[in-house]
Amino acid sequence: MTPDKQAFPSVWTRPRKERREQPVLSRGQIVKAALELLDAEGLEALSMRKLGARLNAGATSMYSHVANKDELIELVVDEVFGEIEIPGEGESVEWRAAVRRCARSLRAAFLRHPWVASVLGEAGLAYLGPNMMRFSDAMLGVFEDAGFSLEQADQAVTTVGAYTMGVAITEAAWLTTVNRSGQSEQEWMERLLPAAEEAARDAYPRLQRLYAAQRERAAKGGALDDSFDDGLASVLDGLEARLKAGGA
Repeated sequence: MTPDKQAFPSVWTRPRKERREQPVLSRGQIVKAALELLDAEGLEALSMRKLGARLNAGATSMYSHVANKDELIELVVDEVFGEIEIPGEGESVEWRAAVRRCARSLRAAFLRHPWVASVLGEAGLAYLGPNMMRFSDAMLGVFEDAGFSLEQADQAVTTVGAYTMGVAITEAAWLTTVNRSGQSEQEWMERLLPAAEEAARDAYPRLQRLYAAQRERAAKGGALDDSFDDGLASVLDGLEARLKAGGA
């Protein structure tokens, strides 16, 4: 299949070229270097030229594996999904516990690689990558084993994924801002929340009480983790209620 007849422009739908000689670089080396560059310098720093310089390789060596930057992003996003912990085949785990573990692992991966949030909408057919398909199939299996139909399981996976990634994207943006300030998260919160309380005083009493409560939780540490777990529990409560009612 030639590139112009390719049904979808994606690294996962383009057949690999046959090579008579062993290439100087492997796809794995290219993806590893791109991931390191993104983690160290952010999405703005990623270019095929800069990546080639980092690998001390010419364009020919790279383009034999990756046609363009879009394909590179698909590969690196799939690499991140390979870090996510999923239930093993035949593993006996209560479904809510299994979903919590996967969701926490997904959130942690996004926080380790905060640039992921800004490329998900541009990652083409990233969902056809082997690691993302492995994650999706395992999650579908967890919900099917719990009693959801395949279609209901798909809706459940979408709901849990939307909550988890939505929270992680917001947290990643927050942590990026904190890191740029040169302060710790605790130091930033100790300055921000009292200011927020003061801004809400008198005119917005509910927000004032909320900020005060958040300040107390932040002083104890683990506030973001607790907030994520509480929200996830609400999502799972809803899915469990639908399952019990027969309308999942």
